[in-house]
Amino acid sequence: MGSISWLLLVLVSMGMVVCAWCQNSSSEAITAVYIVTLKQAPGVHAYGELKKETNVFRHGGSGKSNRMDKARDRNASRSDGSSGSYIARVHDSLLRKVLKGAKYLKLYSYHYLINGFAVLVTPQQADKLSQRREVANVVLDFSVRTATTHTPQFLGLPNGAWAQHGGYDSAGEGVVIGFIDTGIDPTHPSFADDVSDRPYPVPAHYSGICEVTPDFPSGSCNRKLVGARHFAASAITRGIFNASQDYASPFDGDGHGTHTASIAAGNHGIPVIVSGHHFGNASGMAPRSHIAVYKSLYKSFGGFAADVVAAIDQAAQDGVDIISLSITPNRRPLGIATFFNPIDMALLSAVKAGIFVVQAAGNTGPAPKSVSSFSPWIFTVGAAAHDRVYHNSIVLGNNQSIAGVGLAPGTDQDTMYRLVSALDALNNDTTISKDMYVGECQDSTNFDQDLVQGNLLICSYSIRFVLGLSTIKQALETATNLSAAGIVLYMDPFVIGFQLNPTPMKMPGIIIPSPDDSKILLQYYNSSLERDGQTKTVVTFGATASILGGLKANYSFSAPKVMYYSARGPDPEDSSLIDADILKPNLVAPGNFIWAAWSSVGTDSLEFEGENFAMLSGTSMAAPHIAGLAALIKQNFPSFSPSAIASALSTTASLCDKYGGPIMAQRAYANPDQNQSPATPFDMGSGFVNATAALNPGLIFDSSYDDYMLFLCGINGSTPIVWNYTGQSCWAYNNTICGTDLNLPSITIATLNSSRTVQRTVTNIAGNETYTVGWSAPYGVSMKVAPTRFTIANGQKQVLSIVFNATTNSSSTSFGRIGLFGSQGHNANIPLSVIVKISYNSTNS
Repeated sequence: MGSISWLLLVLVSMGMVVCAWCQNSSSEAITAVYIVTLKQAPGVHAYGELKKETNVFRHGGSGKSNRMDKARDRNASRSDGSSGSYIARVHDSLLRKVLKGAKYLKLYSYHYLINGFAVLVTPQQADKLSQRREVANVVLDFSVRTATTHTPQFLGLPNGAWAQHGGYDSAGEGVVIGFIDTGIDPTHPSFADDVSDRPYPVPAHYSGICEVTPDFPSGSCNRKLVGARHFAASAITRGIFNASQDYASPFDGDGHGTHTASIAAGNHGIPVIVSGHHFGNASGMAPRSHIAVYKSLYKSFGGFAADVVAAIDQAAQDGVDIISLSITPNRRPLGIATFFNPIDMALLSAVKAGIFVVQAAGNTGPAPKSVSSFSPWIFTVGAAAHDRVYHNSIVLGNNQSIAGVGLAPGTDQDTMYRLVSALDALNNDTTISKDMYVGECQDSTNFDQDLVQGNLLICSYSIRFVLGLSTIKQALETATNLSAAGIVLYMDPFVIGFQLNPTPMKMPGIIIPSPDDSKILLQYYNSSLERDGQTKTVVTFGATASILGGLKANYSFSAPKVMYYSARGPDPEDSSLIDADILKPNLVAPGNFIWAAWSSVGTDSLEFEGENFAMLSGTSMAAPHIAGLAALIKQNFPSFSPSAIASALSTTASLCDKYGGPIMAQRAYANPDQNQSPATPFDMGSGFVNATAALNPGLIFDSSYDDYMLFLCGINGSTPIVWNYTGQSCWAYNNTICGTDLNLPSITIATLNSSRTVQRTVTNIAGNETYTVGWSAPYGVSMKVAPTRFTIANGQKQVLSIVFNATTNSSSTSFGRIGLFGSQGHNANIPLSVIVKISYNSTNS
């Protein structure tokens, strides 16, 4: 990083937001951040593979100042090594030659995964750079966004995958997971390194640093949290970085990054106590894995590609084994293919370096083609519900029962309490005309305590809660100040289809999420009132109720099921939504109502502000489940390629729910449980992750970096773009392939024009075994697989030839499946998806 951009970061860390470079008067040209790549190959392409260097730093005891923290300041890293410094000097020299004394600001020098830099310049300056023969590509920076106590048991880890590694105390040991997210709270017990007496060395192949700042002091890193850095230069140049909220350090001011890191690799057995209630003990999927944090997303604005690419580049250079991204782009990448964007291409180089990459599918479901993770080298994860739910309900005086949410205690058993609406308990100085939102119970001074004390206070839940203008926390404070026996929040009829997460409450309470159920409550309440004929004030509050409470978990819920918000396939190949021959998502994993660690200042979910744990939902929660499980596979099979890990997860996935029925997918945002049908591969990929089976897959489908290059070179018009991003020529390859021909554990055909033959190659990593092949063809397609039976020894390969014939003309997607059934109990599942079918032997249908 150049001296100017370093000074910029130092000033921000001191609380000074520097934005002079991007604030322009009318006489100045508008500037923007551009990502510039050069034609010369980056370090990972030049040297062929990721360097595994011995870590010269050794951690001392937990909680003590040690040599690592003293040595690993923010000015020391491998990026300042000889090759990195040389490339940075080349970048500086090029900028000086091209821009010749004009103002510009270099933010980053990328040199490990891609050879290039991020720079703040005018469009005219960017055009000058693009015309240089050394320059391969110039791309405008773009924004990105962020997309557990019981899930280890639901996934069968204690008696399955963990047991195979000697228990939770060694599960994932030696594997480093890098998180591209909002940072981490290093004080959380989920990230302590003293929870076991067993030796816990920092993996020798990891060489990252731990930034030391006032927000992230010396001692923040340890043998568990082995590295932490932050990247914000692109955000700073835009003048939107707020150091007091966003923290110019790896510290997590949002909560999201702390949550995702603990899902994947948080310590085992950490008590989950929220609002004074104990909800069990939490554990990450790979509780013995190590965590490295590369903060590039922030509380107040999200993030930008230039910062994310810098974080990915550094993570790969440091030697992480897995990269977890619970982030997606804010828009679909432009150009000839979605795969050609700086983030995905940096991740391709990470895969070449042997790093398994997992990304959230996005929370834009359930619409088709809503997936926001595109490339075949990235393992894309959708969100499913697991079987734990928290039920709460209120029983009215007329014996009607209404379901709701709320992690709250119930009222005293066998006692009915009077219901009092906030609108009927206003003091003499408050009227609805003065405050139209007074019914949301945000200020206790608006109400008559004598009317509320000892009763259940009814408040409204409006769109203002969704927008953060009103909070449940403030409503609870109002009820507490008025000495209410509890609180009941009903849904405003204008809030349609909004899904509520269970909310922690210290006092008896419930939120009724359904507008229809809210009407039932209000009709009962209003019919039980007696009002003065002249003043219309309430003379008698006749409605009563009791709250049953929602602290006890229920496990009878049918699961898993694909959540309505989980983004769906088919994978869009370009911005015009042409379908790619790639299956997305790859898999679904637990992502709904996930308990995990929370930052001490986290505000991403206001209901959990000030708590140590939070319950969140989203594909952001699903992705780190897979990152942690991938660490277990990496520990079991250290030589596995990223595609082999992906194959092990995919071919062993479950197709049925816990009761043996088909996995269902929610189809609508409103009333999702009333709008669901069996999940297809475009909903769930290969299925729901099976953690234990993934450790013993039998067969794997392997793909290499060269395979991905053949695929990219096969995209029409891609030759110069591939050269621009990789420094490699498509002419060096004798042939190209399409997405269907990649050796993936799935087959997707966007257009089946009469007939198509597809091949897949499996490699046996188990003992000698005989496999029988079975299949179900997609509707409108006939198919044959050869051979139908084969015996394969350890280490041997077997080619499968699959012939597809269209038997009808149709543009409706149909699905099928190939099953490989081994004599030793290994089974492999290959989902089939055919979108457009063109048959020359039938009439149009």
